[in-house]
Formats: sequence, C-alpha cells, structure tokens
Amino acid sequence: MSVAVHLQGITKRFPGVVANDEVDLEVGEGSVHALLGENGAGKTTLMNVLYGLYQPEGGTVHLHGEPREFHTPRDAIDAGIGMIHQHFMLVDTLTTAENIVLGHEPRKWGGLAMDRKQAREDVRELSERYGFDVDPTARIEDVGVGVQQRVEILKALYGGADVLILDEPTAVLTPQEVEDLFGVFDELAAEDKTIIFITHKLGEAMEAADDITVLRDGKNVGTVDADATTREELAELMVGREVLLEAEKDRVERGDVGLSVSNLRVTDDRGVEQVGGVDLTAREGEVFGIAGVDGNGQSELVEAVTGLRTPEEGTVSLHGRDVTDLSRRERIDAGMAYVPEDRQARGLVMEFDLVENGLLGSQHTAEFAEGGRIDWDRTRGHAEDIIEEYDVRPPNADADAESLSGGNQQKFVVGREFARDPEVVVASHPTRGVDVGSIEFIHERILDLRREGKSILLVSSKLDEVQQLSDRLGVMYEGEIVDVVDPDRVTEEELGLLMAGQTPEDAPSIADAPGGER
Repeated sequence: MSVAVHLQGITKRFPGVVANDEVDLEVGEGSVHALLGENGAGKTTLMNVLYGLYQPEGGTVHLHGEPREFHTPRDAIDAGIGMIHQHFMLVDTLTTAENIVLGHEPRKWGGLAMDRKQAREDVRELSERYGFDVDPTARIEDVGVGVQQRVEILKALYGGADVLILDEPTAVLTPQEVEDLFGVFDELAAEDKTIIFITHKLGEAMEAADDITVLRDGKNVGTVDADATTREELAELMVGREVLLEAEKDRVERGDVGLSVSNLRVTDDRGVEQVGGVDLTAREGEVFGIAGVDGNGQSELVEAVTGLRTPEEGTVSLHGRDVTDLSRRERIDAGMAYVPEDRQARGLVMEFDLVENGLLGSQHTAEFAEGGRIDWDRTRGHAEDIIEEYDVRPPNADADAESLSGGNQQKFVVGREFARDPEVVVASHPTRGVDVGSIEFIHERILDLRREGKSILLVSSKLDEVQQLSDRLGVMYEGEIVDVVDPDRVTEEELGLLMAGQTPEDAPSIADAPGGER
C-alpha cells in the first residue's frame, strides 16, 4: 500500500505547552486511520498542522510522497485535503446542494449566476456514487445531524479531496448513525479515499479503523493494527498505566425518593417548549440515568432541576420538599450538587484561580467564611485537596482556570461538587473531555456516592457510561422521556432506536425488571 500522508518530526508549541513533540505519522492510501488519545494529547493540533491551520516549528509534511507546505487551509484543500470539524460549518438557511458546492459553484450565463439545477444534479450524482442518502433540495435546518455530517463529507469530496480528516465525528450521532458513518468510511476507502478520524473512544477506533495511532502528551506512543489490539492495550497506551474500563456496580439497597420531578414543562430562551411534561424520580442509593442525542431537552431539564431556569409548569422536590422556586444557591444549601455540561460557562470563572473557583457556591457558608470574611487559608486547603484527590494538572492552586486543559477543568469542577457532601447530585456529562484514566476515577466516585445513599441524576450522551452506572435509564426524545428501561438488559441497538424516536419490539422496560418502577 502506498503512503498517502507522511508526517515527520512535527513539533508545534503554544505558550508554555508543547502540543506536538516530534510526531511521526504514516497513513496508507485508501485506508481508515484512527488518531486516538486523551484530552490534550495533541490529536487535533496535529491534524490542524496537516490542514494548514497551524504552522509547525519543526518537521515536514509529505502528501503522496511529495514534500508540501500548507500555509493556509486553502493550500491544503487545493492539494486534496478536506477536514470535517466537530462543529459543522454549514449555512442553515441554504439547501444541502448549495452548501456542498459553496465556493465551487457551477455557473451559467457566462459566469454571472449560479446554476442551481446543475448543482442539484452534481450533488445527486455524487451522493448516489457513495451510497449517501442526501436530498439536494432539503434545507440544512430541516435535516438531522447525521445528514449534516454527510453533507460536510460530500462538500469536501466535491472540492476534490482524496484525504479526509474528521474530528470526533461520532460525538452527536445515535448508534445507528455511527454504524452508517462507518459504512461511509468503507465506501470511501473502496474508492481509494484516505480517512483519518480523531477520537477518544476505544471501541469505535477498533471497529472503524485499519490502523490506530495513539498520542500521549504530544508524542506518538505507538501505531497498532486495529484487528490485533485490545481495548485494554489501547487504554494503557493512552494513559500510561493499566485502566479499569468498566465500572463495577454492586447491589445497593434503595431508600426513599431523594429527587422527584413531576410534570415538568420547560421552554428555551426563544419561548419554544423543550421539555414536555417529564416525570422522574431518583431514590437514595440510586442512579437514574438519562440517555439521548444532544438537543432533545436534556439541557433545559437539568437547568430547571438545578435552579438555573424557571419551568413553565411542574415541580422539583428534594426529599419531599418543593424546591421549584428556590434559587441555585438555596438548592446548594438544601443539599444539591451540580456538575454542569458546560464547565466554562456554568462551572468556572475562567479568570479566577483554583482557590477562588473551589469556593464558588460555598462562599457564604460557615466552613469558609466567618462574620462575612473569607478564611483564605481554609479555602486554599480545600482547593489543594481537590487538586490532589482528582489529579488536577498542573497541581497549582494559584493557576487560573483558563490555563488548564479542558479535561483538568472538568476534574476540578467534579471534585468541587462532590466535595459538598450532597444528598442529591445532578451530573450532566460528568466525563466530557476527560481521559480514560480520569473517567475510571469519576465513575468510581459516582458509585461511591450511590453506596453512601445519595440520589443521583446522571445525564450523558455516552451510552456505555449511562448503561454501566445507572440503575434505571430514561431515554429522552424531543423533550419527553419516551421509555424507562433496565440498563443491564437493554441493547445498544434498542437504545439507539429509542433515541431516534422509534419503539423497538420487546424493549426491556424497567417495569418488567425485578422490583422495577418507571
């Protein structure tokens, strides 16, 4: 197999950080290659160098055996490289065809106008060639994320790309859409297109790739054959030690209802209803999980439960006490901790150091303040305890939150919230952006809280996470919990159908489980 992409000794530095440290990478033509690593390992930086977004301090780029220098993404695009970013770069009000040909529009009338009919025909032909199901006349705002991703791929192909880079391509897809995407990879590889996809998901790398390169701390620590490796081997390469990949959930006796949500209706900032009459409970010693594709009302539900958004109807209760009208601070005092999905917007003040951030939400309590004056020695000790227990790097309480990587920011927020000794925990995507080693630790802490009799509402788009940790699992679709299932008995395929709004036959409802309840 000839080599499509060969990176030699790529070094890229940012202030105080070596993001890529003399990285070598070879990718065969017509192959699917996974770039695997923990948060901050340098994966996206390396691909941004290949795509011309960053200029390296050292190293060379070879494309199909020829040395190349890409000073801008346009240089890379002209050379046949396309990059599909994690957040799609499409114009919602345009059709799929108009988005695909944007920048390469077929012209008519001597070049004075875009030939929309020709654009639709070109896109239909390209879509059929690769087995894509894309309607050239549909507007982007009216199609799902799976179709939008295909539009991004077609856009790169229409522009002449034969090397495609995809950054975390499965982040917003259902399991069925992930399988469809991997089928697309196979179709493209059969046409001698070269695929490089960035991921931190071990199983997906093994399933979709021919070869897997693992980055750790900016270095290439190994390239392995996807068919000849294991999840355990990959995890150890990523983290540098043996990792327990599956949480061990023991049996815990459930107590009284700690968190109760009844007929909750919530609108978004535009006044559009996003949560339509949700009921749920989480008992003492229980994790109630919520699965679903992002954007189906989970964020608005969590905001209403935690006091960040006022519901239109319904009640939120903690141990039988109606807290619907209480503020976020009052809910903290009532025993509720909250790990937000957006750590930067909701969990941290980025300009504050970790001492100050560790105090957030507790600055009025007797533990940290007397007579209106903050005890900074005690506050510093609290921050240092979180840093040590959760392995926050760098281990410097005086570091500003904005100087930490996303994964370390997340670990600090989780540590602060769990340190409140709460009775009820609302954890929204608690392991988003953290490495497999930290995921192991956070999962164990959630299960510790469960053993201690706490009530936990867990929201996550990671199916393995909610299945492993939950005692009951609700699936949200278009603002409603469409079913509550037994996480130990439901299959990933059944969950995927529920997440897409379909009802699978013989889905294992929780009501059928021993001692089950909806």
